Amino acid sequence: MTSVRDTAAEHHRDKRGVFVQLWRQLPFFVWLVALWMLLWGQFTWTAFLVGVVAAVFVTRVFRLPPVELSGRVNLWYGAIFVLSFLAALVRGSLTVAWQALDWRRQPGAAIIAVPLRVDDDLIMTHTAVTASLIPGSLIVEADRDRRILYLHVLGVRSDEDVERQRASVLHWEERIVRAVGSRAQLERVRQLRAAADAVEGAL
Repeated sequence: MTSVRDTAAEHHRDKRGVFVQLWRQLPFFVWLVALWMLLWGQFTWTAFLVGVVAAVFVTRVFRLPPVELSGRVNLWYGAIFVLSFLAALVRGSLTVAWQALDWRRQPGAAIIAVPLRVDDDLIMTHTAVTASLIPGSLIVEADRDRRILYLHVLGVRSDEDVERQRASVLHWEERIVRAVGSRAQLERVRQLRAAADAVEGAL
């Protein structure tokens, strides 16, 4: 009888473990589907279904190490991220179009390095993809060991423009951490933001 009970309890724990693992991987799966639709620039049911198939193929056929998520999802900051991202897409498209049509001067360009504040591969990937999808900036290299993203950006003519572009990338990192980062990552971002604000206020 004890053996049967132990077997049933172990089976229950296995099922619970699978459920927890699937729940933690769900945001990553949803992100893959959304990334597929963004890359193709189509928000249709066909693109959604093909994205689901692609996400299943990537996560099941390619036996890569599982991505450990924080298990924390803030829907409010997730919605803010999505709306801000859509607004940045429109603004970036209009800015690049104006730079291309402005025959009076050539738009400046530069390669900038952006040291990230959070040591997490998934946050780094989300930040890099977000920055690349916005017109006017493109990731050219990612230094995982030092947590540095290198971007080619348009519209850079001064040191102030460089700092503005760098702050924009860090702002996207912060929004992603607020949406899906762990509590420790969120606390670190808050502390660094408070320290930066204090330094800026002192100046």
